[in-house]
Amino acid sequence: MANITAELDQDELEDWFKIGAAASQKKKPEVVAKSALGGRHFDPETGSYVVVDKQRELDFRLPKYRRGQRSLNQNQYIEEYRQQEYDELMSQAAIVSTIESNQVTVIQGPTGSGKTTQIPQFILDYYAEESRYCNIIVTQPRKIAAMSVSKRVCDERGWELGSVCGYQIALARHGSEDTRILYCTTGILKEKLIARKNMHEFTHIMLDEVHERDIESDFALLLVKKLLRTNSQHVKIIVTSATFDTQVFAQYFALPVGGCLEPAPVIQVGTVHHQVSEFFADDLTSKLGEVPPVDEMDPSIHPAMYDMAVGLIKEFDLLEEKEQGKDTRTGFARVRGTVLIFLPGYSEIRNMCDKLNPYKDTHFLISIPLHSSITVEEQSKVFMKPAQGYRKIIISTNIAESSITVPDIKYVIDFCLTKNLCCDPDTNYTRLQLEWASKANTRQRKGRAGRVSNGRVYYMVPRWFYDRVLPDFGIPEMQRSPLESLILKAKIFEMGEPKALLALALSPPNLEDIERTILSLKEIILLIEIKKTTHFTLEYNASSDFQTGAAMSVKSIFANPMQHRVEAFKAKISWSDNSLSDCIAILNAYKVWESRLKMEEFQRSGANENQWGAKNFIQIKAIREVHQQVQDLEKRLLAFNIVKVPRPQGHGNTTNPAVEKLILKFEVLIVNHLTSETHHRQLGIKMSIDLLEKDEVNKRLDELRKTTATLQSVNDLRTNRAFVTFSWKPGTLCEGKIHPAVLTAIKIR
Repeated sequence: MANITAELDQDELEDWFKIGAAASQKKKPEVVAKSALGGRHFDPETGSYVVVDKQRELDFRLPKYRRGQRSLNQNQYIEEYRQQEYDELMSQAAIVSTIESNQVTVIQGPTGSGKTTQIPQFILDYYAEESRYCNIIVTQPRKIAAMSVSKRVCDERGWELGSVCGYQIALARHGSEDTRILYCTTGILKEKLIARKNMHEFTHIMLDEVHERDIESDFALLLVKKLLRTNSQHVKIIVTSATFDTQVFAQYFALPVGGCLEPAPVIQVGTVHHQVSEFFADDLTSKLGEVPPVDEMDPSIHPAMYDMAVGLIKEFDLLEEKEQGKDTRTGFARVRGTVLIFLPGYSEIRNMCDKLNPYKDTHFLISIPLHSSITVEEQSKVFMKPAQGYRKIIISTNIAESSITVPDIKYVIDFCLTKNLCCDPDTNYTRLQLEWASKANTRQRKGRAGRVSNGRVYYMVPRWFYDRVLPDFGIPEMQRSPLESLILKAKIFEMGEPKALLALALSPPNLEDIERTILSLKEIILLIEIKKTTHFTLEYNASSDFQTGAAMSVKSIFANPMQHRVEAFKAKISWSDNSLSDCIAILNAYKVWESRLKMEEFQRSGANENQWGAKNFIQIKAIREVHQQVQDLEKRLLAFNIVKVPRPQGHGNTTNPAVEKLILKFEVLIVNHLTSETHHRQLGIKMSIDLLEKDEVNKRLDELRKTTATLQSVNDLRTNRAFVTFSWKPGTLCEGKIHPAVLTAIKIR
């Protein structure tokens, strides 16, 4: 067993596993606060900031950004911008006055009303005029939003990114001691509050897009409320929502006044510049035929609805020709509006793309899938302007509801479906469940149109179904998702037992779910015997595998391009060594990439890293993020003087797959399982594919012949069924006695 050189007691070891912070950082949090506060320190006794560094105080009173292209006192640029795009219902002075007069202010406004970009600037301008210190942090639900919004604000004011305004996401921070507006993901703020257990670092905290009711936002609201009522009463809280359920948040932050609870004030901002007309599936029957039946208990898309969506896109050409006339060169209108189609998942997006493909050349269509699993290059096409005469069609999941803004969207086709992560109460396993979207979701989707001109939204369900079946709001994620991470964070926060703390949430989880989660955590040794897990990793000299396993929380490193999904799937099986384990596949791919990086192969001529990634279906940006996570964990270990000690010769192979699987699954006992392929010898493996149309069967079989070298024979039994036989080769079976070719065939289906 390797020795741990640092003298750490059990509590310190547990503390590292809880927050991953060095012991020195735990003992001296004021060092971080001093740097972030720009030479000032909050005094809880006086309730004000005191100067701890005279030079930093002078820098604050005459900061460099006030000598730049635009000073904070010159609001003309912002006012002109607001008149063109925002047109606030309340003046800047009234908004700031409400914020400064109340502990909590709730702001409601539609997407694009300027809540996120303008309100922090209003506050900063006011404090600069008063020569008072301020430090504003604004949360965003997604990384892409935090980065893009901070860049937008810097562009508006002529600031360099990371000076007065910056952003911080998982492993990247663009900021300095002079930063006064910091955009970050909700998780970043959550970790800051948990580690410091106060909000003294900030003067204003703005929680943006809270209407999404994701688990991170709800937990951040809980932490802010708890600290606001205990040791951080001086901080001003701004809560923003794009939907009309703002009274829920106002009541959550209500204060006792005169024997009753007084809700937080609500400000409504923004107006709709262009009209967005609503249509339902039963409004289209005269042109597109009868609407297939929909079932409240069976959320799904009838195949005919895809054809109806294609027909609807063709109708857009007729509408635009009436408005603009025809372009003689293309035969269509000169300006063709962008279409945004909301679908619940990857398979539905693929089906929609397949339906549109035959019309790409004849109708000049550019279809762009938008999904979290597609490559960055494919995602970037969303923002590109189409060629003259072409129509851009974005086919997206709910990622397009709030994370991105495409100004030229004129039409929205909403199938009124979504996929939510749910936890089975019996098995405690999670799964993505297809559900009908809430009316709040559909209103948010509607808001994506009408940014630069009048728009239209088409709900692909009957009007009566929309009114009677779709819920007003979705179930908050905290009430339907796994609670393991939440329980751990609540333990670290140390302001009450997890059950008592989570009971204060806006929508508390079920008590039985909390108790079940605590038992589950104890079973996998995350709440007890932490030290044994640490010794386990060091004993097997597998700390690098342990860290790689922990770093798998980031986005998948595997590319899944829409046009090459079968090849990508086969590459993933290859990376997993036929184990069918995503964990093993990620670990193997990371080790190969890391070895090439260390040997500087990517710097040699003809060995471009991006080319290697494209060839092996690896997303370079994602695998670099994994690498950053691993390095971050290594630094945290080093802070405790915990280092990987080489094992003596003859003590076994450190890259034993059994040990790797053990580490990745966080198991405690080693299970030796021997699989012999001699038990699986047979002439062939047979599979039946049952599809609807004969042409579709032939299409799939042709694709199967091209991608599968072990295909032995294909026998047609009926017009819509084929009997496929695969030849067997030694060493090709995956775990579970599944032939790789069979998996590929299923993927093609």
